[in-house]
Amino acid sequence: MSRTEVVVYATPRLLAAAAAARLVTRLVDLQAAKGSASLVLTGGGTGIAMLEQLRDSPARDAIDWRRLDVYWGDERFVPGGDPERNEKQAREALLDHVPVDPDRVHAMAPSDGEFGADPDAAAAAYAAVLAAHARPEDHGDVPTFDILLLGLGGEGHTASIFPESPSVYETERSVVAVRHSPKPPPTRISLTLPAIRQAAEVWLAASGEGKADAVALALAGAGEVQLPVAGARGQRRTLWLLDRAAAGKLQRVYQPPLA
Repeated sequence: MSRTEVVVYATPRLLAAAAAARLVTRLVDLQAAKGSASLVLTGGGTGIAMLEQLRDSPARDAIDWRRLDVYWGDERFVPGGDPERNEKQAREALLDHVPVDPDRVHAMAPSDGEFGADPDAAAAAYAAVLAAHARPEDHGDVPTFDILLLGLGGEGHTASIFPESPSVYETERSVVAVRHSPKPPPTRISLTLPAIRQAAEVWLAASGEGKADAVALALAGAGEVQLPVAGARGQRRTLWLLDRAAAGKLQRVYQPPLA
């Protein structure tokens, strides 16, 4: 049975720091229970701030980084060295500072990589990576990720799944190429909602007043075609980590505690 939880923090900085602390605790518990853990990273200001807080935390060394599989929920299809790449930002914020196993860091291909400027080929290749790491008990071609981190846009997009775009209707593929994104850059690669929902836990982090409408609508049960973030949920838990501004329109849904 999946459950939804909401935690509200006073400021974006407290949100990032508390989320990083939660992440350490959860990954350590997972590794103690089953030997390894898997984490899907996101980009965006809040997601990268969380990784920076984790980098600077003394508790980060409690994680056995060699026993962590790292994936991404989406990527901007730009050259490998482009500062807009989620992978580059995550490496600078955290991954270059901890002893991860390079073979367990699964990045999406850049536009100057082995598939050239073909986002469909890059998406298919990432789908193959996921399938290769899926186990029989996952019942499909996507691993049951332990924790999948996501942000969201003010109009309700998550990963690179935008309202009423072709990707929001996808039900078969786990990874798709996204063209004509309303946010630059226009070409991206993204997990689909069915792949996101394969995660045991989905953590949605959002800060700022501009996210308040999307947060409230998603928690009120909006449809995923018009509000894709409403379709992002974990098999066991969906955890919303918000600052006070992003939670500002939740009064009519419920009153979450202020952490």
